[in-house]
Amino acid sequence: MTLLILITLLWAASFSLIGVYLAGQVDGYLVVFIRMVLALITVLPLFRWRHLSPQNGQLPQLAKLAVIGAVQIGAMYLFLYHAFLYLSIAEVLLFTIFTPLYITLIDELILNRKHLPLLWWIAAAVSVCGAAIIRYQPLSDDFITGFFLIQAANACFAAGQVAYKRLPTGKTLEQSQQFAAFFFGASVIAGLGVLFFGDLTKMPTTNLQWGILLWLGIVASGLGYLGWNLSGKRVNTGQLATMNNALIPAGILVNVIFWEQSFDYTRLSIGALIIILAVWLAGRVNKLKPAR
Repeated sequence: MTLLILITLLWAASFSLIGVYLAGQVDGYLVVFIRMVLALITVLPLFRWRHLSPQNGQLPQLAKLAVIGAVQIGAMYLFLYHAFLYLSIAEVLLFTIFTPLYITLIDELILNRKHLPLLWWIAAAVSVCGAAIIRYQPLSDDFITGFFLIQAANACFAAGQVAYKRLPTGKTLEQSQQFAAFFFGASVIAGLGVLFFGDLTKMPTTNLQWGILLWLGIVASGLGYLGWNLSGKRVNTGQLATMNNALIPAGILVNVIFWEQSFDYTRLSIGALIIILAVWLAGRVNKLKPAR
């Protein structure tokens, strides 16, 4: 849990850096691709090339890791970066509160084949109401578009975390030696995004933008996701889901302190409390089950 907390604090600053210095200025597809390639280069020295030999049976494992990386951060970042064009930093952070619910749904429904309790559906509806309250004006097309982009990002991030947690990957050293495959998959997806949708006229142009990309690629992604996924193996699903929400207050606090962003704090607080209530309702399911 300690490492998860440290990585959460590390990522908290990333949202503001993206929203203030990159979103709308540098093409989102390019940002994701550069970030994933830098992350791949960061962990590549740990990779053991013998894993590529067909004789040792590691190729299917590496392929699974590549797919997980493609979904968890490759596809997730493509959705996330575009959401910054429609939402404020605080809204992006707040709407990620759905991720724990997605983690639970994927783990329980898809993997364990259990029926979903009615309370979960009620919690989901309540959380949507809380999200809508945050905006004081009528729901605009931008708000709706950004909201669903974040939900797609949340679903990708949740699915990747659950898949990695359930994938037999061996001890910590073995995981580190294979982790380059994770970023390879993410880089492929990001590269396809650039190929089909990227705007090469919006390349990073300033030293500040390149410096932020180096930070995001090497530290926040390369070291951050390696540590996050390794730590995710050591905690239960509930703890992993809860830690996904710890990023929200940390990120908003960073945004307020360093960039002095102005918000409608009343509506933001009310909406946040309603969404937190929704997550609490979802968590009540296990407590209401009769003991066996």
